[in-house]
Amino acid sequence: MSKVALITGITGQDGSYLAELLLDKGYEVHGIVRRVALEDERHRLWRLREILKDINLHAGSLESYASLFNIILKIKPVEVYHLAAQSYVGYSFEDEFSTLNININGTHYLLSAVKEFADSKIKFYFAGSSEMFGKVKMVPQNEETVFNPRSSYGISKVTGYYLTKNYREAYKLHASNGILFNHESPRRGFEFVTRKISHAVARIKKGSKEKLKLGNINAKRDWGHAKDYVEAMWLMLQKDSPGDYVIGTGEGHSVKEFAEKAFSHVGLNYKDHIIIDQKLMRPAEVDTLLANYSKAKKNLKWKPKTSFKDLVQAMVETDLEFVVNYEQEMP
Repeated sequence: MSKVALITGITGQDGSYLAELLLDKGYEVHGIVRRVALEDERHRLWRLREILKDINLHAGSLESYASLFNIILKIKPVEVYHLAAQSYVGYSFEDEFSTLNININGTHYLLSAVKEFADSKIKFYFAGSSEMFGKVKMVPQNEETVFNPRSSYGISKVTGYYLTKNYREAYKLHASNGILFNHESPRRGFEFVTRKISHAVARIKKGSKEKLKLGNINAKRDWGHAKDYVEAMWLMLQKDSPGDYVIGTGEGHSVKEFAEKAFSHVGLNYKDHIIIDQKLMRPAEVDTLLANYSKAKKNLKWKPKTSFKDLVQAMVETDLEFVVNYEQEMP
């Protein structure tokens, strides 16, 4: 009999890769989506188009405890992966209220629902973020680094982290936190800076005269491939005991480096095509995030497989194809 897994945020970058991984491992995969996504299948479910026939989608909302409870009651999962969130940091400065409401209450509702089925031994995963570290006190960051978030998104993720930890300690749930550093892929949303760069590079290479507007190009991040990182999520829930794990590559690269590699991949000089836009500067910037993932390496036997160079090139190559073939068909 197949293991049953439930994924919130299954339509996103991480959710789609995780769904594919779990299917490959023989799971029965279920996902929670907003009803509007089901009604607008072509646009909102594009990352799942290759596996739609193999997964089960349920209309639900992180803002409705009842819908989450009823889905868990119906499908009886053994593993729950909570990936859904308002996850764009820039937008969290514009709408703090919805970011905090969705990310904090949604996590609380889901944990509470899982607790009601504690006898079933459900294992729970919470998607934390390196943005929890914010204005860092030390570099690199590990599981003992003090959190100092600089956005409502980071604050909401810190709260979710402690909610998960509290439910683990108070109710003996197998609940783990993954503190994932930036992870990208060809499935990244267009609002994120990495996809913004790769898409602009492809458009410019194909003849567009546009300029790429960027904010703080000196901000450094630890960038890995989402496909590698979802494996770490799964590994956490295979352990006998739950825990908290930093997941990253241990390499830091600036936004400028990302742009430089992306443009050079198609034979262009990034300096000729970018403009620094002060409007894109964050009110509170996070400068250097760098992972020390030694605990995951030791306990989970996990390490990243994709290099920074290969990640950038894969995103550019996908967007070159996208611009030519799919620009009018996909969001």
